[in-house]
Amino acid sequence: MVDTSRRPAYLKHDAGRPDRWLASYADVITILLVLFVAAAASPRMRKGGDASPQQPVQSPRAVSEPKPVSPAERLSPSLTALQAKLRERNADLRVEPRGVVISLPQAVLFAPGRASISPSAQPLIEEIADSIRGIPNRISLIGHSDPTPIRNHRFRNNWELATARSVELLGVLSNDFGIPEARLSVASFASFQPKTTNATPEGRAGNRRVEIVILADEP
Repeated sequence: MVDTSRRPAYLKHDAGRPDRWLASYADVITILLVLFVAAAASPRMRKGGDASPQQPVQSPRAVSEPKPVSPAERLSPSLTALQAKLRERNADLRVEPRGVVISLPQAVLFAPGRASISPSAQPLIEEIADSIRGIPNRISLIGHSDPTPIRNHRFRNNWELATARSVELLGVLSNDFGIPEARLSVASFASFQPKTTNATPEGRAGNRRVEIVILADEP
């Protein structure tokens, strides 16, 4: 027989409870079970917590950016009608970033080397004045020439000729057809902003022109 009387006190105490280790084992199992349950339930809680699906965020620029406007939509009815009449006179009306541009060839308005408006151009200028009278925008009158040198008793160069034609058109629009001078301004580019080539007689004729620009910096 084994003599238990000589065992240490702590062994004598445990000898009376051989299943004590089961309590510690059960505690460990319980803790692990709680952890597994919590880990399994966590994804479901996150998934169910969203009451509604995520909506794509639309760029504010995509919402507020205006729809491009075509040139035809920017023209008033009076200017659209004028555009057709100008084409019959080999003139044109177009929309550019700077505004609505009415381009009048020199042959329509002036004799070669002259700055006096021909009487035959008066009806066309009157139609232009009627079309722009109700438009509040400022108007720039810009003279252009070809590079052929000019020197006569009045004009020393193309700068002076192009400027004089702009001033002459301003006077007719203001004095004869009632366009307020406060809305008008004049400019000259001589031959330095050609509309087309200067290599042909037809091209040079197209570059000799006066432009009526309804400026786009106001409504």
